[in-house]
Amino acid sequence: MPPLQGLVALERKPGLDPLIDAMAPVMIESVVSGDAALAAMPATRRAGSKPFAVEGLCAASGEWEFPVAGKRYRAFQCGVQLANRTGALNQIEYSEFVIKAQAFADAVGGEPEFPEMLDEVARARELDHFASAHDAQLSFTLRARQTAWSPGYVQQSAARIGFIAGNIPGRMVLPAHESGHAPIVGLAFDTQAAMADDPEQSALREITLSLDVPQVLRAEQPFARMCEAAMALARSMDGVIIDDNGSPIRPEAMEGIHADLEQLYDTLDARDLSAGSVLARRLFS
Repeated sequence: MPPLQGLVALERKPGLDPLIDAMAPVMIESVVSGDAALAAMPATRRAGSKPFAVEGLCAASGEWEFPVAGKRYRAFQCGVQLANRTGALNQIEYSEFVIKAQAFADAVGGEPEFPEMLDEVARARELDHFASAHDAQLSFTLRARQTAWSPGYVQQSAARIGFIAGNIPGRMVLPAHESGHAPIVGLAFDTQAAMADDPEQSALREITLSLDVPQVLRAEQPFARMCEAAMALARSMDGVIIDDNGSPIRPEAMEGIHADLEQLYDTLDARDLSAGSVLARRLFS
């Protein structure tokens, strides 16, 4: 397959972003070393279930970045993510953010300026509502028609169409074309079978192909790739693609899902949360 063009989406800047973070600028009277900033960091980088982060304005480059030892910074900003798949930032989490940011500011001799809690919590709820309504995680199940499969047979069959071993036994992934991006499609089968003393004696009747839509670049055509992989494996392994009710999935059903996904991609693009972008991967996690 020829390499796809234009896979690297136009990104908003990495790190904190007002689109999905509540942010508090920290003004300082004189430059602070990166070593001092690192020493002032809180022990944990979370406020409740939400990521907490600190960035420094590098005196040399004029760019915001996570503080680095040996560099010098002329301002800082602290942030907490407004929402993720655990839900919206709440008042307790916002208060924890304030405590952590104030402690950091005190340690570097700075003065933080916090946005209004109720405004940020309201923003978090709106963002969470949007994310919940536009989150899509799809899966196909491939079931053996007659003879059960061994883990090794599944792995060999999947490897022939581009899957590689995942980080967990019983997991494989179809990697993205660009490094640093989420895998396009995941493949999973029984972990206990994969970890058996003699895996070849284990019998598998089903495997699952999955796609985490907001995590994967639209340009990868991930749903089409998942459909192609499912059909290729069904042919080579004598399997049938089924839905959650155990009924075979017809090609026209796949076409309907694809049409719905195109609308979802357009909506995410319009919100500056394009699938596979840094912000989308943070929000839908």
